[in-house]
Formats: sequence, C-alpha cells, structure tokens
Amino acid sequence: MSNAPRQPLRRPLAALALAGIAMAAWAAWLGWDQHPDVHPDGSTTGPYQAWQVIGLGLTLLVPVYWAASRKQVEAAVFGTTAGLAVAAAYDWSDDGSGLFLIGVAMVTAGSLAVTGVLSLVIASAKRNTGGGRPGH
Repeated sequence: MSNAPRQPLRRPLAALALAGIAMAAWAAWLGWDQHPDVHPDGSTTGPYQAWQVIGLGLTLLVPVYWAASRKQVEAAVFGTTAGLAVAAAYDWSDDGSGLFLIGVAMVTAGSLAVTGVLSLVIASAKRNTGGGRPGH
C-alpha cells in the first residue's frame, strides 16, 4: 500500500497540531494571569511576569524543533504563529479600547520572525549533519 495519499495531509496536520500546542501552551503559561500587578507606589505592570513568557518560549522550542528537524519548516513557523495569534486575540479580546489588535499583531510578527529563523537554523543544521542518521 502506497503512502502517497497521506503525504499531502502531513504538512497541514503538522501545522494544526503545532497551532493547538501553541494555544495550549499560551493557556498554561499566560492564560490564567489576567490582572495587572499593582505596586505600593500605585504603578502597574503585567499581567505577565518575565518567567511566564520565557516558559512559554522554552515550551514551544520542543514542538518547533520536532517539526523543523523533520523538514516541516512551514508547519513549525505558520502553525506556531497562528496558534499564538489566536490565543492572544482570544485572551485579549475583552479590551474595550481595541488596542489589543496591536498586541496581537506584535505577537504575530515576533512569533513569525523567531520561529522562522529558528526553524531555518534547525533544518539547516539537520541537513548539514545528515539528520543524525547513518549514511545520510
């Protein structure tokens, strides 16, 4: 039995899986923290702490590496970016000013840039080392 019919589905399914993972990671790291931190002097920061954003980024390294090392660069880039954009839009959509759209655009642009460069570096490194398989 040939694997040819399944090949066209592999990339879209990988992108959907990465989008789902990115949305779940957003929910786990950032989704529960909805209130700014008020300091004694009255200033506010947040709602996210640096460790939460770093945790999100480190968590997403695993699925991006997995996809990019399997020559699924487009899925790694566009799936992760779409998932983060949807999660940010959903999380911030209750902002009455409409400025959340600027934040979503920034998340989208940042994710696209970082996952794009990272995925290309991973795919290139795997290609140059033969993918870690003997004889390649």
